[in-house]
Amino acid sequence: MLQISQKLVDSVVSHARKDHPDEACGVIAGPAGSDNPQRFIPMINAARSPTFYEFDSTDLLKLYRELDANDEDPVVIYHSHTATEAYPSRTDVSYASEPFAHYVLVSTRETGNEDGPYEFRSFRIVDGEITEEEVVITG
Repeated sequence: MLQISQKLVDSVVSHARKDHPDEACGVIAGPAGSDNPQRFIPMINAARSPTFYEFDSTDLLKLYRELDANDEDPVVIYHSHTATEAYPSRTDVSYASEPFAHYVLVSTRETGNEDGPYEFRSFRIVDGEITEEEVVITG
């Protein structure tokens, strides 16, 4: 189960809408060893693609150094789908390398950059196996 604040959900959705029609991506960090997402870290989609996302290798190295310096882990790794449902693609599964992370997908297929309905779902992806999990949004 992913417990996440409404403020963080709003930040992820806002980033997804802002980057639409390209996929948005980023991380929410939390204290090392915890399952507590706290710090929103939007990243740039180096692929600049509506069907694919890729963290820039320099930005990714900087991110992991920052996480180490702050004694944090990537609790949530998120990205958006702009034309399909919020469900991991084969490519998403092949890139999933953090076994303890929640992989959050947001779909902006219905509304694009506008306010309105969106899908927000969370998954665990371990050894290529996808398991959807409940999302509990807090205050």
